[in-house]
Amino acid sequence: MASALGAAAVLSPPVGLFSLSRSLPTFSVSSKVRFPSIPTRLSSSQRPFLPLSSSIARKSNLRAAAEEESIHTEDVDPAVPAPVEEQLAASTAAKEEDVFAVVMVGSRQYIVIPGRFLYTQRLKDANVNDKIILNKVLLVGTRTKAYIGQPIVTNAAVHAVVEEQGLDHKVIVFKYKRKKNYRRNIGHRQPRTRIRITGITGYENFPAETMPENVPA
Repeated sequence: MASALGAAAVLSPPVGLFSLSRSLPTFSVSSKVRFPSIPTRLSSSQRPFLPLSSSIARKSNLRAAAEEESIHTEDVDPAVPAPVEEQLAASTAAKEEDVFAVVMVGSRQYIVIPGRFLYTQRLKDANVNDKIILNKVLLVGTRTKAYIGQPIVTNAAVHAVVEEQGLDHKVIVFKYKRKKNYRRNIGHRQPRTRIRITGITGYENFPAETMPENVPA
């Protein structure tokens, strides 16, 4: 009986230990750790202090640069535009003098305007800087009149200057026959002449057709 009581006393824990274990506080550790935020912009109290001499020198440099820019802008005089009446008169005078012609060179017809250049078929007997006259003028037109040839405009002539004797861009001529092992690749550059139109004359005495002032759109 005594041995049984002793075993029970040994196996059963003391009452004081049980109450002590229950009274112990429990702690929980959070996985999220917060760090203090870093300010992206410094306050006025945290900004570095600049000495007074450096700030004065900086202001003087800025003032000197602004004065130089104002001097440069004052030296340049803005272009004064011409009056509106003079501009309109000049534009109408230039338009009244506009003239063009349709001329035949070889077997082709070209529209020519004084001051412009064009490429024509090769002129064999013409050299660079030679002055030539084209007499086959089919039509001459101005802002108000049209001179239509029958088939050419009598006494009309187109004056030009030869600027260049050269070759046109290369053209590839490719021939092919299937199942015959036949292929031919040939390049060709057509000779051409570049002329500059200097003037159109001799058409004033030819009968003209007056263009209507109000042309319907």
